[in-house]
Amino acid sequence: MKWKRNTGLDQIEDRRGQGGGGLGGSLGGGGGFPIPIPGGKAGGGIGGLIITVVLFLLFSGVLGGGNGVAQPGGTLNPQNDIDGFVAATVADIQAYWTDEFARTGKDYPQTKLVLFDGSTSSGCGPASSATGPFYCPADQKVYLDLGFFDELQTRFGAKGGDLAIAYVIAHEFGHHVQTVTGVSDLVQRESQQDPSRQNELSVRQELQADCLAGVWVNSSASDLEAGDIEEALSAASAVGDDRIQESTTGRIDKEGWTHGSAEQRTQWFTTGYKSGVVGDCDTFAG
Repeated sequence: MKWKRNTGLDQIEDRRGQGGGGLGGSLGGGGGFPIPIPGGKAGGGIGGLIITVVLFLLFSGVLGGGNGVAQPGGTLNPQNDIDGFVAATVADIQAYWTDEFARTGKDYPQTKLVLFDGSTSSGCGPASSATGPFYCPADQKVYLDLGFFDELQTRFGAKGGDLAIAYVIAHEFGHHVQTVTGVSDLVQRESQQDPSRQNELSVRQELQADCLAGVWVNSSASDLEAGDIEEALSAASAVGDDRIQESTTGRIDKEGWTHGSAEQRTQWFTTGYKSGVVGDCDTFAG
């Protein structure tokens, strides 16, 4: 994937090398939306309300609170091409959503991606590399340990590559869109009224974030190179609940899914990528 060097550096909060004071591997406080990996807490179990994506641009509520104490981080000073690519990807994703919101007279509140290694703190409480990439609605930041991508390839057979990384980042920023538009807040409230649907609607929200990631990729089609889409699809498939369950426990328990199967995740990413239309990401219908 083509990308511009020295862009988006101010949109990265680099906490690597700081250490985390022995923080645990699960999120507290406001919760998060991590991609599940063994040993971590599969978040995003937020239950649900049948919502169409049309609501995206009709709600402007912003979640706050959280009981974590965030560590300060410095602006990114790229050490390698991966650092630079991550920053450029964040910048492009947020530029896309800024334009998309502006088309309907709304403001998109830009946020930051926090790079860390080992462990760190967030507005949702402590997090570690075992948590996997996640979005914290309390401080509205995306958290990422780049070591996740090594595990994605070595343990779950993903192809790796630029667009695999970009897909994961775009997925987490999809949760930011869901939060700042009020969709996440509405879903959270509804889940409290009907806890029996918590996992089902968690899956629907995660699949919507996959679809939104695909929509962004569509907007960057001119920057794609041969094999890029296959990289993203491989990553989406690798983090399917069924793939992870089978790899770690030897069996598949659909009732325990919180993010969706490999087939569902690739299907919804593909839907977003092929159409490029936010309104086609209504995973809550039906």
